[in-house]
Amino acid sequence: MNKVRVFAPATVANMGCGFDVMGMTLDGVGDVISVEVLDGEGISIINNSGVELPEDVDSNVVTPAVRALLAAYGECKKVLITIEKKIAPGSGIGSSAASSAAAVYALNVALGRPFSDERLVEFAMEGEKLISGGTPHADNVGPSLLGGVVLLRSYEPLDIVRLPVPDNFCCSVAHPEIMVSTRMAREVLPKEIPLRTAVKQWGNVAGLVAGLSLKDVYLVGRAMCDVVVEPYRKRFIPQFDELREKVLAVGALAMNISGAGPSVFALSADMKVAERVGEVMREHFAQLDVKSDIYVSKVSNQGARVLND
Repeated sequence: MNKVRVFAPATVANMGCGFDVMGMTLDGVGDVISVEVLDGEGISIINNSGVELPEDVDSNVVTPAVRALLAAYGECKKVLITIEKKIAPGSGIGSSAASSAAAVYALNVALGRPFSDERLVEFAMEGEKLISGGTPHADNVGPSLLGGVVLLRSYEPLDIVRLPVPDNFCCSVAHPEIMVSTRMAREVLPKEIPLRTAVKQWGNVAGLVAGLSLKDVYLVGRAMCDVVVEPYRKRFIPQFDELREKVLAVGALAMNISGAGPSVFALSADMKVAERVGEVMREHFAQLDVKSDIYVSKVSNQGARVLND
């Protein structure tokens, strides 16, 4: 099986308080990539997605991820990559991660599955390292590959924990047409935080993990509070605080920035509420003359997968 076509889903990183260590999988939106393996050496990338991407192979996030897998595989191969469908870069729902995840998943299948899905996360992190300016993180590639909600307990060594997802874990995501680069969003963050702030964040992360383990979506909602990153990143999103007030007023349990932004996500315990929250988000950005894409779904337990069509 030397040619494989794969879908890798979009994701929401951080989940509020879980900066760089937590992420969840969205349903129905993501990247589609085809990989063909031939004798020879080198990587070529064809972009058929309709989304503008770097023309230089070395500047594409999939390249370091694929190279890392090939280096571990230990045999030279020529890899032809076709990007068929692409989440818009800078969307805040794991655009670069979905590409890296789809590429390494497809390549692994084409080579006969020599590596576990957890090992694929390590390879895909190399793509995230390129896009974020040298900081490898797995809060997007982890859930994109594995599905569900993922906790990165440790990076050295990499220790990935999949957490249970409550049945009534409904998510509304708004992607406004605003560009926020991951690198820029990281540059505004403080290098140090006060101990009191850290203690608040630790409590929220513990509450988030406990809520997921107990399948208590209301505890999850109370814990989705970010006192470390959000205060610095919310400036990139027009009237962020006002939007939060609006979605909470119609029944959302929490609202936070998705990854580096500019996307925002809200948690609800009911799909009807989640759909209403999505409309409130759309109306909010429309009033500011900002177009937005809205996604409403339950959190998906499915990660990257082979497409047979």
